[in-house]
Amino acid sequence: MRDSARGSAGEVSRPVAVNGPPALMPWHVAPAGSGPTRAAVLVLHGGAADGKAPPRPWNAARARMRPFLRHVTRALPDDGTFVGQVRYRHRGWNGADADPVADVLRALDELSALVGEVPVVLVGHSMGGRAALRAAAVPRVRAVVALAPWCPEGEPVAHLRDKRVIVLHGDRDRITDPAESFALVRRAVEAGSAANAVRVAGGDHGMLRRARTWHRVTAATVAGLVSRIAEGLDPLPAERSGGEPEVL
Repeated sequence: MRDSARGSAGEVSRPVAVNGPPALMPWHVAPAGSGPTRAAVLVLHGGAADGKAPPRPWNAARARMRPFLRHVTRALPDDGTFVGQVRYRHRGWNGADADPVADVLRALDELSALVGEVPVVLVGHSMGGRAALRAAAVPRVRAVVALAPWCPEGEPVAHLRDKRVIVLHGDRDRITDPAESFALVRRAVEAGSAANAVRVAGGDHGMLRRARTWHRVTAATVAGLVSRIAEGLDPLPAERSGGEPEVL
């Protein structure tokens, strides 16, 4: 994937009011009587480099994340975690507009109105991984799990200081470059992030090859992060931080 333009590094602007459906799509909400929501997980699907048309309701990129939503929800330690998806207004990143980032910011505001100011873990695939990494500039985003993310050279990392970042990327990906993902992890570590990378041997961009591994590792990672964050602890420390990626 290639940018048609670059946005400003490391900055996220506040979302503007827009007409249309909400950006936040709940998947799992704590049942009545189970106590307050203590944390949230938001899932971001992929898209395209450019495209102002709205995504189709049942597009493949969104459908690809449904198994992740199911596995993550089942792995969570209790019912105190909100799980939802982010709805995009446009199917593309669109250069300096960085449209998916604005949608994530709207979803975070809607989340706060729904359950209050709770710590958030973002899980994003491809373009959604890039949007999740950008949106980590928001203080209540405590951790990002990026799956085969789109990490072009020069992507900002300074705002990832003190954030927990886990990047999983298949070595047979022909859409986004695993080398660029691992380079971003190294730069994030230099900037003060607790970041590490995992290379999924034989993994493709669509996460169809070795799908069970993608689902299992993502769910276990998110559950571990949520367990600590919900208790007011720092996210899990990075393993092999800044070194060669772990291989699955």
